[in-house]
Amino acid sequence: MSGHSKWATIKHKKGAADKARGKLFAKLIRQVEVAAREGGGDPDSNPTLRTMFQKAREASVPLDTIERAIKRGTGELEGVRYEQVTYEGYAPNGVAVIVECLTDNRNRTGSDIRAVFSKNGGSMAEPGAVSWQFERKGVLLVPRSGGPGGTTVTEDDLMLVALDAGAEDISEAGEHWQVTTSAADFPTARAALESAGYTLDSAEATMLATTAVPLATEGDAKKVLRLVDLLEEHEDVQNVYANFDIPDSILELVEA
Repeated sequence: MSGHSKWATIKHKKGAADKARGKLFAKLIRQVEVAAREGGGDPDSNPTLRTMFQKAREASVPLDTIERAIKRGTGELEGVRYEQVTYEGYAPNGVAVIVECLTDNRNRTGSDIRAVFSKNGGSMAEPGAVSWQFERKGVLLVPRSGGPGGTTVTEDDLMLVALDAGAEDISEAGEHWQVTTSAADFPTARAALESAGYTLDSAEATMLATTAVPLATEGDAKKVLRLVDLLEEHEDVQNVYANFDIPDSILELVEA
């Protein structure tokens, strides 16, 4: 698992205690709204909306709030119109960073993101400068003790279910098995694993780096993670992807 995936998983486990619940809700609601606007309000025929709906429910966003967001997206209710915009840049040590935003004011958001980069040892880059180093994938993390009925998950058993559902790869990731799929096959693979009784600690459509920048010291790791965390805290930012790789020993020091 890449260093960025590890860090995202650590923060995922820590959950809402580390984030203002209202800010998390707002980001998820925007995602639901835009997915409905772009693909229609029926989750059964709109895979992106189905994924965003699941994420919102898992974060305990009230059902009526999600339904209102869908109606704003389809035009049944009035609301602010958000547009998707992506920024690229470099963190300290030449780490490539992609920042995905939903905003109602492109100029304000662009200025804010540029300031976060410049004040924390990074720099913005032209579109396409770093995106070639990433691929859009689905990533599902299955705990080794998360088999049907709480059984231990073996690679062979998991492979039987996952490969039939379109998984591209299964690899070891510490206390988890990491299942990687294409972006298109991600909803199918998730549904197949859940139907088979597997526990999922994380299930995300994400960008995986094809190359990695190693961060071998605690100081370097903290600089990069600070920049990533500040970007993620911005209300318009939906996702941040970076191609750093931090050894487990260093990551444990940073987490502590």
